[in-house]
Amino acid sequence: TALDDVVAIVGISGCFPMARDPDAFWDNLIQGKHCIREVPGQRWDWQAIYGDPTTDPNRSNVKWGGFIDGVDEFDPLFFGISPREATLMDPQQRLLMTHVWKAIEEAGYSPSSLSGSRTGVFVGTASVGYASLLANSGLPIEGYTSTATVPSIGPNRVSFLLNLHGPSEPIETACSSSLVAIHRAMVAMQVGDCDQAIVGGVNTIVTPDLHISFNKAGMLALDGRCKTFSSDANGYVRGEGVGVLFLKKLKAAEDAGDHIHGLLIGSAENHGGRANSLTSPNSRSQADVLVRAHRKAGIDPRTVTYLETHGTGTSLGDPVEINGIKTAFKTLYEDLPDSPIGGHRCALASVKTNIGHLELAAGVAGVVKVLLQFRHRQIAPSLHCDELNPLIELGDTPFHVATRSEPWTAIHDAQGRELPRRAGVSSFGFGGVNAHVVLEEYVPRARTARGPANLPSLVPISARNAAVLRDYVTDVVAFIARSPEVSLSDLAYTLQVGRDAMDERLAVVAHDLDDLARKLQGFLDGRTDLDDVYVNQVARNRDALGEFAGDEDLQSTMETWHSKAKYGKLLGMWVKGVSFDWSALHRQQPADQAPRRISAPTYPFARERLWVKPAAGSTTSAAMQVPPPTSSLQEPVVAAAAAVVAVDPVLVALRALRNGSMDIEHAISAVAKEPEPAGG
Repeated sequence: TALDDVVAIVGISGCFPMARDPDAFWDNLIQGKHCIREVPGQRWDWQAIYGDPTTDPNRSNVKWGGFIDGVDEFDPLFFGISPREATLMDPQQRLLMTHVWKAIEEAGYSPSSLSGSRTGVFVGTASVGYASLLANSGLPIEGYTSTATVPSIGPNRVSFLLNLHGPSEPIETACSSSLVAIHRAMVAMQVGDCDQAIVGGVNTIVTPDLHISFNKAGMLALDGRCKTFSSDANGYVRGEGVGVLFLKKLKAAEDAGDHIHGLLIGSAENHGGRANSLTSPNSRSQADVLVRAHRKAGIDPRTVTYLETHGTGTSLGDPVEINGIKTAFKTLYEDLPDSPIGGHRCALASVKTNIGHLELAAGVAGVVKVLLQFRHRQIAPSLHCDELNPLIELGDTPFHVATRSEPWTAIHDAQGRELPRRAGVSSFGFGGVNAHVVLEEYVPRARTARGPANLPSLVPISARNAAVLRDYVTDVVAFIARSPEVSLSDLAYTLQVGRDAMDERLAVVAHDLDDLARKLQGFLDGRTDLDDVYVNQVARNRDALGEFAGDEDLQSTMETWHSKAKYGKLLGMWVKGVSFDWSALHRQQPADQAPRRISAPTYPFARERLWVKPAAGSTTSAAMQVPPPTSSLQEPVVAAAAAVVAVDPVLVALRALRNGSMDIEHAISAVAKEPEPAGG
């Protein structure tokens, strides 16, 4: 692959069955956890429709699935959406907005920093049932009912929210949707339609309709186990989840100093044309899509040591896929006629054995799994395959099914140099659309050794309200406890430049990680005697600050305070609502001291329960209700705020500077009064 075509994955977010985030997802994978359960009553009453689908209309004898927690939860006011409108929104739109925000922050960028950029949005999504709940709810049609469930509005909302000017597209190719979305984004970046992209897929299971249909078609496993490649394979298990990736061109990512999870070096998409039936897999076309993707990657096929297969766990589909893989690699080996295959070994596995088939989000789930395996240099086990399907023959091939966790050992070239780990991910739609991507482990550029940090770090944290701020601080404390090796300056820098400043603010002067953790815990404990901890609310000061919130002279003054180690004065103004260009603090730093963006805790959204009430007599559980508006859904309002801020000497000085009754030197002197500590 030409260097200009290599795409870096710089941000990840997602939630999966029994895993609210990628870290929990990895814990489940490496432990070989089976994340399938009975259909929760929150979705529908499976007992009310239990029966033989071949003899009883609209019945199903499959009661299993991979379900995410919080499918009914959202933080509507964060996104400027009323709870009433949010209740009508397809949960896939809500999940998408939440995890796009998190993926951007996980990359170390503030979402507002993307405003006006040529960022594309490509998402595997479709209407999967919420519209029917709305239709049967008896709720009146509103002006925003039309945008509530149209699939294209999901990615379009993201582009609107963040003011992104690249393509904004839903992708619906059934089970291959999210992997096709990744392929489309790569092509769009290569041809210049966008400079960077947000990609992924989202899938929810909110009604029993497709469950009944797939069960009747014989696709689903009655025992709730996806037994990929097994002699006992008897169908797949439906699952839900969301996965979002933030993509940049490799050079742009390296120039910006981004942390890179892995590289996309090749991709391809095709359709099998006419096969035995519309939904029959086509081994030839599956082989072709692998060959095209790996040829685009331009790598020796012997360096690919892991394949995340489509692997649905059907007795005929699995052998078709294996035959396609064998055919593809035989063809790729022929590209190297003078090179012996040697000891090439390649593990095969399927994440569907853990979490079920995520359908619209299946491909991105496989990609996230590979990225996590890159990070931990381990291959997670593929479950439920005690005995190989007799129609699968892996003898005299480089392939084996990874039924146990194993170290992902790097291979070496002829000169003994370690090569990056490489993997392929396949996703095949049941309508015939196939996709494959090739990933490569990222080997960072050599960097100058970091010198000792001589200065304390300024750590800002903010949220929309006080309750969420406490959640955020709790997450940062937990992050420090599990990541003692992290650089304090990197963490501070990421929270400075990689987060949008909000109304409830906390700022800390910290000398090391332990100092930061101690002070943050003190804030959580309600202590008001903490040194170098500053807390305030922008709304209390907004009127008095007026134009000074972004005044250039004040910005310069705050930089001067930093240079003179008057950190409390700077942070005291920031927590009151004065905007500050944090990057200005780092422009003059020597290369060995410059901080870097890291993966740090992202915004912990409020979780308000929003769902439509089921129609009378529906098999959907009455547990889903439209909640009445509550005070927790309202932004905090401070009574008599103007009277409170009028007595603040700092703000009095700013007003005097504004009306000309005080010059800049005297104003700075007044502003230099130490602000109140935590609790003030």
